[in-house]
Amino acid sequence: MDGAFREQVVLTDVPSLGGLYARAAAGAAGRTLTRRLPVRRPGSRSGAEPVLPAVEHVVEGVAVDASAHEAFCRTVGAPLREGARGTEAFSGYLHTLAFPVAMSVLTRGDFPLPVLGMVHLANEVEHRGAVAVGEDLMVTAHAERLRPHRAGAQVDLVARLAREDGELVWTGRSTYLAKGARVPGPVEDGPRRDFVPPAPTGRWRLPARTGRDYAAVSGDWNPIHLSGPSARALGMKGAIAHGMHCASRALAEVGVPAGTAFRWTVEFAAPVLLPGTVAVAIGDAGRGPHWRRSDYAGWDPRRGRPHFTGAVERLEP
Repeated sequence: MDGAFREQVVLTDVPSLGGLYARAAAGAAGRTLTRRLPVRRPGSRSGAEPVLPAVEHVVEGVAVDASAHEAFCRTVGAPLREGARGTEAFSGYLHTLAFPVAMSVLTRGDFPLPVLGMVHLANEVEHRGAVAVGEDLMVTAHAERLRPHRAGAQVDLVARLAREDGELVWTGRSTYLAKGARVPGPVEDGPRRDFVPPAPTGRWRLPARTGRDYAAVSGDWNPIHLSGPSARALGMKGAIAHGMHCASRALAEVGVPAGTAFRWTVEFAAPVLLPGTVAVAIGDAGRGPHWRRSDYAGWDPRRGRPHFTGAVERLEP
């Protein structure tokens, strides 16, 4: 819960995702990462009910690196945009700055759900302020809203990016499912919606190297995305595209006008097997000063099954 007490854990640097995945695989999560700020500890809870760690991980001075940003944009097809503060950082790239800090919360020893095998269900981003390439940001991340799901337990990982003066510019909420896990409470899932493919506006042909290409610019070297053998070793049918690669590519095709505050959402359904072809529909693309909203979707063009759906909409000041 947003107003809950949290101990701050200050990390000395952005952790390596490869190291975090290795830690999760080895069962070594929870080793002390950094110094802890002196705080008053809340009362402990008794019983066997799973409880999220009441902590917030923090990394200061995280740079929006120009060459890394340009490589990411090139990979997902995002143009470099000039704004009042200089070259504006693409929102999908900002997710890659926040994601390792969020993952460091997931891989703590006191995190109550298994990390490996978690399913990425959805993302919601509020991009409230233009971030210039070259800026330094503070990244914070915590977990909240542990709750039941019809297939297990779900949890939200919330990451925030702020300027050095404390101005909040970007907030991302990622929802994950731990299949088979059980937590008390009613299932809050709404009714399942039938997917009717809209008129396509294009097709993406994603080669086998897509997962490796995205890993190289995002740092997300999860084996399920890298090759058929590494994915099958973890129970997948084959390598699958990163969900945030697809979401970032869709956002790039929407083309939000420079300097615009916006909300960006995506829900993931069936994964995209690599190599593969994705039919896409980008509605009411945002290439104009009066743009308000664009819905988008990607699906299997042969079977009509959705891979992802989402929307991008302007945030009013």
